[in-house]
Amino acid sequence: MTEDLFASLRSSIRSGLDMTSTLTDEQLMDYIEHRVLEEEALYKLTAAEKRKWVRRLYDSFRGLDVLQPLVDDISVSEIMINSHEEVFVEQDGQVSRIGVRFESKEKLEDIIQNIVSSVNRIVNDSSPIVDARLANGSRVNIVLPPIALKGPTITIRKFPDQPVTMERLVEWGSLSEEAALFLQSLVKGKYNIFISGGTGSGKTTFLNALSQYIPSDERVITIEDSAELQIVTVPNLVSLETRNANTEGKGEISVRDLIRASLRMRPNRIVVGEVRGSEALDMLQAMNTGHDGSLSTGHANSTKDMLSRLETMVLSGADLPIPVVRQQIGSAIDIFVHLSRLRDRSRRVMEITEVCGLFDGEVVLNPLYVFEETEERAGKILGRLARRGSLLHTDKLRMAGIMPNEERAERVNAKGEQA
Repeated sequence: MTEDLFASLRSSIRSGLDMTSTLTDEQLMDYIEHRVLEEEALYKLTAAEKRKWVRRLYDSFRGLDVLQPLVDDISVSEIMINSHEEVFVEQDGQVSRIGVRFESKEKLEDIIQNIVSSVNRIVNDSSPIVDARLANGSRVNIVLPPIALKGPTITIRKFPDQPVTMERLVEWGSLSEEAALFLQSLVKGKYNIFISGGTGSGKTTFLNALSQYIPSDERVITIEDSAELQIVTVPNLVSLETRNANTEGKGEISVRDLIRASLRMRPNRIVVGEVRGSEALDMLQAMNTGHDGSLSTGHANSTKDMLSRLETMVLSGADLPIPVVRQQIGSAIDIFVHLSRLRDRSRRVMEITEVCGLFDGEVVLNPLYVFEETEERAGKILGRLARRGSLLHTDKLRMAGIMPNEERAERVNAKGEQA
């Protein structure tokens, strides 16, 4: 497919559409098919090659141009556009450059405006960074010049059409079946759980999987910068999304605003997609004021690092003494789950840690499960999520009518001895 011929044919089609701009998608597709079939320069192409021309021409009018096939390709998990001439994708954990380019910088800018306008966002010279999403739920980050030196930059993180279940994560080796059952009991017991990890470690996927354990009779409020959570097991669900300020600098709705608003919406649980700043204080206060079972995520390299980052986030929005901040964290969060992407590109649960409160001014952690690497074979890391300790605070499990694992094991052993 020569780019010059493609540009010429598209220009010709656009001219023919000037008087029929109200065509439906189906009518537009029929019109493009007709033009491709009658184009002399394309006579020698096979039927399959002509279909590719039709699809790309259609996508250039109603889709995302050269991006559309990548968005539709289920094997592509991430699309990285560094400029209109430079496109990388991630497939099966491997990042590589592909031979796809936009016809011009202006065409890429047009696509960016189509993406942000579809979700009521604005990106321009005065506000050159924005988060958005595609119609299929994919997360989009956009950075414009002069911030992006090479040209308009887009990063698209794709998510599966159907949320990944905890059972699937166990099959993939991300965690053990024992740990998954343990987390299931914690969610049902309304423990406040915070998921930490680095970029691309699978925090959102894991949060979606955990949310499937929320009882279906509860009311859940989700709060996100860009809506991407897929909670499908809770009918009484309200999804809230932040809003950027308009061109006059007014009308911004932040995560903090949404957390405060959610407290007046009678939630059983609040799920904050990700905390990045001062909204951490509002999230902790919500967890401390009767909204048990809340879930959230944050960027960090370890559980201890996440604790430090939470302190910094809270202090960025409130002038509080460190001991007070730590008291808030120690009493609000019950469990940390830390994820990591290992050198073989696999995503694993590295730690499940209980927060035991405060002692001598420090938050006390009780490691429950820790990933132990055993060997590396054929480029794959082998290991297991080993049990390290027992849950100390079992009051929420008892209130939910759930027997702690240790007591359940003791009863099973006792029955065996009696038999």
